[in-house]
Amino acid sequence: MKQRREFDFVGKRKIFFAISSLLILGTIAFAFIFGVELDIGFKGGAIITYSYTGDIDNAKVEALTEKTIGYKVTLQNSENSATKENNLVISLAEPKGLTSDQQVGLTDALQKEFKDHNIKMSTINNVNPTIGKEFFIKSLVAVAFASILIIIYVAIRFKKIGGWSAGVMAVVALIHDVLMVFGTFVIFRIPLDDNFMAVVLTILGYSVNDTIVIYDRIRENKTIQGNKWDVGTLVNKSVNQTLTRSINTSVATILAMTCVCVVTFAFGVTSILSFALPLVIGMISGVYSTIFIAGPLWVVWKTRKKKV
Repeated sequence: MKQRREFDFVGKRKIFFAISSLLILGTIAFAFIFGVELDIGFKGGAIITYSYTGDIDNAKVEALTEKTIGYKVTLQNSENSATKENNLVISLAEPKGLTSDQQVGLTDALQKEFKDHNIKMSTINNVNPTIGKEFFIKSLVAVAFASILIIIYVAIRFKKIGGWSAGVMAVVALIHDVLMVFGTFVIFRIPLDDNFMAVVLTILGYSVNDTIVIYDRIRENKTIQGNKWDVGTLVNKSVNQTLTRSINTSVATILAMTCVCVVTFAFGVTSILSFALPLVIGMISGVYSTIFIAGPLWVVWKTRKKKV
């Protein structure tokens, strides 16, 4: 029988740690240099809804709006299901919002430029950034609480192999994945919004699942082999034995989410794309951190602990 090839994940851990370090440093540097886009919910601003008839050129509306009020805006078209009127939603992410004079000036400019489209202001809402900040803080608390529960769960379930350290390393790998998701939002200039927190919480549950499968195999091999294998061999063989399962499961999910990204990009559904794309990157990072980071990092911890 042909022996299955084994990859030396533990032996080449420095390469994997270096790759992750470069990605994290690159993300942080990009965020400092180019800044982080914030959604209205976190930054504050204004949402203005106009009704209109016929077809309207969004590019012209966007250019005219930004020229009139002096701020960058985003546009979204919709239809009022009750009145069957076309609606144009203009979103401005700016803490000061819009003054009364700016609102009147914008409306006059749009009505003058698109006089054949019967443009009328329907609603205007100024968004308080305090609410977004509170939500963001509560979400961070939820992430921290989830991380603590993960450490406790792993510590109890894998007590025989040093569960506390295993739990901490699993959370370190999760932090790696969260930073990769953050990097996706920053690099692709996607404003941080509630989708960011939804992706982070999803990745926390998804990524740790693969890590626990590896820990379970480590525990089984430890029971069978006893002290015959050192910790590096134990982890390396366990990761190799679960490698196919980890990759196959992740690839199936990633392909499904990639299809969602393609469809939403083709139809311009940005609200879904801003969730699906970071989730795909987070899943890819989850596979990487599970195989190349969590186990090898735990080996480093256990080895140094023995030397002390």
